[in-house]
Amino acid sequence: MTDTAGPTYAALRELLALGHLPASLADTARIVGDDPILPTRYRIGTAGAAVLAATGIAASELWRLRTGIGQTVSVDVAAAAVSLRSSRYMKLEGRDPEREFAPLMKFYPARDGRWVFLHANFPNLRDAALQILGVPNDYDAVKSAIAEWDGEEFETAMHGGGACASFVRTHEEWARHPHAHAVATLPAVEIVKIGDAPPQPLPASDRPLGGIRVLDLTRVIAGPTCARTLAEHGADVLKITRIGLADSGLLDLDTGIGKLSARLDLREQDQHARLRELAATCDVFSQSYRPGTLAARGFGPEALAELRPGIVYVTLNAWGQDGPWKNRRGYDTVVQAATGMAHASGDAAGPKHMPVSAIDYVGGNLLAYGAMVALARRATEGGSWMVRASLATAGRWIVDRGVLAPEIYGRAPEDLPPETIARLSTSMAGPDGRIQFLAPIVGMSETPARWDRPPVALGYHQPVWP
Repeated sequence: MTDTAGPTYAALRELLALGHLPASLADTARIVGDDPILPTRYRIGTAGAAVLAATGIAASELWRLRTGIGQTVSVDVAAAAVSLRSSRYMKLEGRDPEREFAPLMKFYPARDGRWVFLHANFPNLRDAALQILGVPNDYDAVKSAIAEWDGEEFETAMHGGGACASFVRTHEEWARHPHAHAVATLPAVEIVKIGDAPPQPLPASDRPLGGIRVLDLTRVIAGPTCARTLAEHGADVLKITRIGLADSGLLDLDTGIGKLSARLDLREQDQHARLRELAATCDVFSQSYRPGTLAARGFGPEALAELRPGIVYVTLNAWGQDGPWKNRRGYDTVVQAATGMAHASGDAAGPKHMPVSAIDYVGGNLLAYGAMVALARRATEGGSWMVRASLATAGRWIVDRGVLAPEIYGRAPEDLPPETIARLSTSMAGPDGRIQFLAPIVGMSETPARWDRPPVALGYHQPVWP
């Protein structure tokens, strides 16, 4: 029997409350399994399954608006947990694709006996860090230079110089930090009306998000995951990047499933105009650039609500919209280090990250859930809407699920059996051959989730709607 009083259902009801959806909708979800799934103290299966169930319920509500028919949503906790590192399970023509690692992106001991984490997987961040440290691109030189800094001093200097790093705090130290106080007041996902517009019924389709156009101006994992989830319920997603921005390699392939992908450079007048044309005819505009970056070019929420009344503007940043760090760079790994998660996951050898990118994938699916709730509100009451979340609030929400004792999570396997991963996977023919990847985790009784487009290289398509 399903335990609807357990932690996963409690988390799901929290999310339904954030979307102002009836708590009774949790009864339409069938969630099986429990943590631990992988060896981590955090309830990543609980968090992943709850947010995926919420996306399924939101899609079901859109289907009910179209047809009057409800449906059952199902999620397996083990499958949800491994989906938080889904790129690990991709195969090209039956082989593991090449995975690139940034050799300088590590934890380092600092002068004061503490640890710091340097994020250096993009060339601009790596080069900024090397300039601040005054050393060449060499691990031993970087390690020696960092050893001359106190931890918090290093963190401040890195961000001040355009790099990205974290001082490794404990949970208790983070709780006393001024920015933690600001994050504590923010919901995991926020859905805000930002303009007036008449109700816009959903276009005719046999899928929950069929006929919905999504512009995806996001990078790395969390933001792209949001649009990928919308695509699995039928949305037409057009990802926009520009030549010259560092890409994320295999991660872009993983989060690009179901999407078209094109290049535009907003510094060029004609391409700027093209993005405005696309935005004027989209339903969802999703972005994860640093606060103010796109607004300065005319693509902020208020400007787009005026250009396209009824738009759903989805926005993600690292640290939330309030507090002293609101404009700082940040990534899943950086947030784990700064907020106590890496310290708590570590051992005598030093801090460690979780074995999954839980903050990224949970954060992205929180945004997808919010976007679908906003689309339902647009259809019934009208308006333009903003959906926003941050990596910091997603991390806090994961921590709030509670922790497991070492003697419990220590018995968890490093991975699910290969035959289980194979059962959870599907494949599709792409431009470079057949690609295998994890299938959508959410089960839908009436509108099975699926992706209709294979992942492609960034910029593969023209910047036009299908």
